[in-house]
Amino acid sequence: MRNDKHDRHRPSGPSQRMLRVGELVRHALAGLFARGEIEDDLLVGKVITVPEVRMSPDLKLASAYVMPLGGEQAAEIVAALNRHQRFIRGRIAPELDLKFAPEVRFFVDETFEEFGKIDALLRSERVQRDLHSDDDEDKNGD
Repeated sequence: MRNDKHDRHRPSGPSQRMLRVGELVRHALAGLFARGEIEDDLLVGKVITVPEVRMSPDLKLASAYVMPLGGEQAAEIVAALNRHQRFIRGRIAPELDLKFAPEVRFFVDETFEEFGKIDALLRSERVQRDLHSDDDEDKNGD
């Protein structure tokens, strides 16, 4: 039988260490991209942002979410970065000061796209009409 008393204290999200190491990896990747050290025709002259890096609990895997400026060729750029995983891992390892450098996997950051969808919904005529009808009811109801 499991002891439920211990389960209540187990953190549900990432630990402070996972967050800290994720931020270290994010900064190291951003610096690497800014310096243009990866030799790939697709990446030349591209500005790539790294909004988030999520670490596995054992800190051996880093999931890096990236987006090129303007969002153009995002999937192709992520594929190019994944082709250069070993080179990237070797370049950022000295900056991390960890016993083992994490394997880095790249993914397209979808948060900007999701924000755009939510923003478009909030600005839609239907939502605006509902918001304004609530205002009118408040004025008449008081």
